[in-house]
Amino acid sequence: MREIHVSEIISSVKKLSIEANFYLGEDVIERIKTMKEKEESETSVEVLNILLENYELAAKEKMPICQDTGVAVVFIELGQEIHISGGDFYEAVNEGVRQGYKEGYLRKSMVDDPVIQRKNTTDNTPAIIYTDIVSGDKLKITLAPKGGGSENMSEVKMMQASDGLEGVINFIVDRVRRSGGNPCPPIIVGVGLGGNFEQSALLAKKSLLRNLNTPNPDPKWDKVENDILAMINDLGIGPQGLGGRTTALAVHILTKPCHIASMPVAVNIQCHAARHKSIIL
Repeated sequence: MREIHVSEIISSVKKLSIEANFYLGEDVIERIKTMKEKEESETSVEVLNILLENYELAAKEKMPICQDTGVAVVFIELGQEIHISGGDFYEAVNEGVRQGYKEGYLRKSMVDDPVIQRKNTTDNTPAIIYTDIVSGDKLKITLAPKGGGSENMSEVKMMQASDGLEGVINFIVDRVRRSGGNPCPPIIVGVGLGGNFEQSALLAKKSLLRNLNTPNPDPKWDKVENDILAMINDLGIGPQGLGGRTTALAVHILTKPCHIASMPVAVNIQCHAARHKSIIL
């Protein structure tokens, strides 16, 4: 049994909170550069150049890519041969978020009551934590700050099996169409298919962690992703909603088995600042 002290978790989450908000993945930057070369709108090219400059300045000056430094969404893969010592595991994660958002001068966006009081918790906690128990003696922590603008454009729909693939595709494309410029395109479209109501939403969010240079491992779904991406970019929404062919950088789909009477479909839209960082302890 391997032991990990909560102090390691706190320091790791603190580091991830800061770095995820300062440094964008090279896969996103490369994809934007590629899309820019194919863009037909001069305005869109100018917007994409501004975004690329912003990423460079954020990394150089160690400042947030976006003022909305988001909800701290934390994905945990906890090896079953690990013992956490020195305190409560989830409180350690929250303490890491608390320290990271304070020391990184990151905006605190969490309110303690969703409707009536809506008082800011002042430290961006609680984090939203998802835990998977896996084999082995490693602990993987992935922190993905998720802003409100893109999250608000997300949706779950309980479709009928008779709607088929065509119905699924139409729902996804229409969700992007109805979103327009609100989620700060170019976007990444995360899709969860199957499971049940809540699992489909989690699948959609997890799909956003996939590297943009990595195709879907299932060839049939890889084709569907590319077909949907082409349809989305034909909508003409463009970067920041100003028109053009660069509405989305990618469509990512995750699937799970589901009940014979159900076909849950979730769309989780991610803005161009697709921030996530991981560490393995």
